[in-house]
Amino acid sequence: MNEKTQNYDVAVIGGGAAGLNGALMLARARRSVVVIDAGEPRNAPADGVHGFITRDGIKPAELVRIGQDEVRGYGGTIVSGSVHTVRRDADRFVVVLDDGVTFGARRLLVTTGLVDELPDVTGLAERFGRDVLHCPYCHGWEVRDQAIGILATGPFGVHQALMFRQWSPTITLLLNDAYQPSAEEAEQFAARGIAVVEGKVAALEIDDDALAAALLDDGTRLEITALAVMPRVAVRAAFLTELGLVPTPHEMGIGDYIVTDATGSTVVPGVWAAGNVADPMLQVGAAAAAGARAGAVVNADLMNEDTQLAVAQYRRKGALDV
Repeated sequence: MNEKTQNYDVAVIGGGAAGLNGALMLARARRSVVVIDAGEPRNAPADGVHGFITRDGIKPAELVRIGQDEVRGYGGTIVSGSVHTVRRDADRFVVVLDDGVTFGARRLLVTTGLVDELPDVTGLAERFGRDVLHCPYCHGWEVRDQAIGILATGPFGVHQALMFRQWSPTITLLLNDAYQPSAEEAEQFAARGIAVVEGKVAALEIDDDALAAALLDDGTRLEITALAVMPRVAVRAAFLTELGLVPTPHEMGIGDYIVTDATGSTVVPGVWAAGNVADPMLQVGAAAAAGARAGAVVNADLMNEDTQLAVAQYRRKGALDV
């Protein structure tokens, strides 16, 4: 290992809610911990974080700032940068950043989150996180009672349409040539007063910096003031390939994720994952909780190793004293 490598008990790769809460638990447990943050949070476009008790409505960047300050307050280190590769070197992992800086760590906690891959609809990407939404629990209250369109990207559009109906009586499912509802689903839509529109969506119409309508290929104009869409999600985990840890397709067909057990442990010994990288459906509060749990389990794993090493040293010393 390079003599200039800085060594830690744990390297947390990803500086969002999951990573910072995991790091907080570890730092409070008096573990040396470094958080490596690429500064590309998934929720950056959102006006605020919702459904997180005591922090409802807080700006995403402000939540990160507070979390970083808390981790530093317990001796944790925050580093800005992107991880290029991770490899195992004897009893440690070597984390190499894009700029060549390296860190050694006994354990890894991966909390890099996801990248949203949005449908190719003109004007959609620019509105994502504003009046183009994906999660009703995150943004449903802000668009309550509005005319909400659901842009289908597959079967999950059915769930979104039925879910957003809780927040508004005016829901239109735009099939977008991506899905054809079954007879049972069509009956559910009729019972709930959800309109269904065939055809492909070509663009969004924006008026005075607000969503005004969805425009179909055939020229149809549908007035909506909010649009829900489930993007395909891709994990930020290419750097784990050398360790043999690769993403798995999600059973709901929405992208991929890193498989873990209930504690966040992956199939690679010494590597944990938490937050959206391990569960794409988690909101901020749940991601933070998953990070906290993983941090506690990582500390317990290190405690067991420390004890085993201490016992081995104790026995060697005893043998020498005989």
